[in-house]
Amino acid sequence: MTKILIIEDDSAINDLIKINMELCGYEAVQAGDGIIGFALARQERPNLIILDVMMPEVDGYTVAQRIRQNAETKDIPILMLTALSQLQDKVKGFDIGVDDYLVKPFEMEELKVRVRALLKRTNQISNALATRELLTLGEITLLPETYSVKINDNVVKLTPIEFDIFNILFQNHGNMVSASKLLSDVWGYSSDDTVETIRVHIRHLRSKIDSISNGKKYIETIYGGGYKLDI
Repeated sequence: MTKILIIEDDSAINDLIKINMELCGYEAVQAGDGIIGFALARQERPNLIILDVMMPEVDGYTVAQRIRQNAETKDIPILMLTALSQLQDKVKGFDIGVDDYLVKPFEMEELKVRVRALLKRTNQISNALATRELLTLGEITLLPETYSVKINDNVVKLTPIEFDIFNILFQNHGNMVSASKLLSDVWGYSSDDTVETIRVHIRHLRSKIDSISNGKKYIETIYGGGYKLDI
């Protein structure tokens, strides 16, 4: 059964999320603070973590950073709940490795949609990707089993989000892919902060790809439009 870890210090919100996750057919594990939450992340190995930002003693950003730095938990998708709607707060979370944001107060139906989208995207690589989509073109090879990209003899590991973004650009190589299409295809829904969400992840992705490209710039920004992979 799919397991969701809820790390939220407000017991009423924590219980409400738990009830709704269970109604969706998920197993829900609860933690009332960041210290217990991180311990449970290592112990339970959940499929997804719902993480509040504003918590006493250890805040959500610190917990997310510890999750990403730990070998046992680094690939678990994180949906962050926050009362902070400022762009810099979201960028800070994305820089740490948070997969998605939901600003309080939120509708429970929106939480369910985002949970489903994250689980779908970060689940095991689909058979379609492994068997039907293009995996090698020129000097670039996709390694879906490890979320990695190989350029010539150099390999870099990506996060699941980065791999999905790169795969979409790869399958559409030479053609522009709009930011809205990336958000729809990768996250599974539309959002008001489309542009900045994509920009942050593209920045991280481009940095990793450039680190093994021997000076070649593969990901091109089409200003006012989107992004293109040149091979």
